[in-house]
Amino acid sequence: MLIFPAIDLYDGKAVRLLRGEYDKMTVYSENPPEIAAEFKAAGASCIHLVDLEGAKEGTTPNLETVRKIVESSSLFAEIGGGIRSMETIEKYVSIGVSRVILGTAAVEDEAFLARAVEKYGEKIAVGADIKDGFIAVRGWTEKSDRDAFSFCRHMEALGVKTLICTDISKDGAMQGTNRELYRDLSREFSMQIVASGGVSSIDDVRHLAGLDLYGAIIGKAYYTGAISLREAIEVAK
Repeated sequence: MLIFPAIDLYDGKAVRLLRGEYDKMTVYSENPPEIAAEFKAAGASCIHLVDLEGAKEGTTPNLETVRKIVESSSLFAEIGGGIRSMETIEKYVSIGVSRVILGTAAVEDEAFLARAVEKYGEKIAVGADIKDGFIAVRGWTEKSDRDAFSFCRHMEALGVKTLICTDISKDGAMQGTNRELYRDLSREFSMQIVASGGVSSIDDVRHLAGLDLYGAIIGKAYYTGAISLREAIEVAK
């Protein structure tokens, strides 16, 4: 299993939210490329980026910061947050981003998702952000009427290869991850499943790796020192 240490971007800074709430934001660094360098030094081969401003607005206000992270770290980089046009996908791909994550757009504009998958193939992932069993959109600020598992099943039928699945209720809460959810997802689907939200201990990492998941995202637990990234990467192997 791959470990994706995360940098959430807001106003050019590395931050974290609690359960996706923008008024519960903690700034961890004003130099995100420096954080990416720390990830690489700890043995990371990949990085998960989120443009939190983009997620709300559908724009790319942190594009230059993303470029600096990708160029300076040379890590396999995936990014999500407000990606709702082919132009935005191309912007990210052109600066060296390895995989682009579609969230709101995958829920609300299936024709766009299909075009993106047709053109970019495995460079397209879908973010399934789950709130009370349903898919959430617009930076987690709205809950759609799409049942989580039927949505994931539909994504697989459309040819999506990678699914980043977040339990919003666990995100940033440091109370453990939703092990039952990822067990069910791993049994149900043949897509590459990435667990996100609440991975807060080495035991969480060990358990998820035992489910034969493709990857797990570590965010707040890294920044608070609850998880050693180097140890997590070894355990995940």
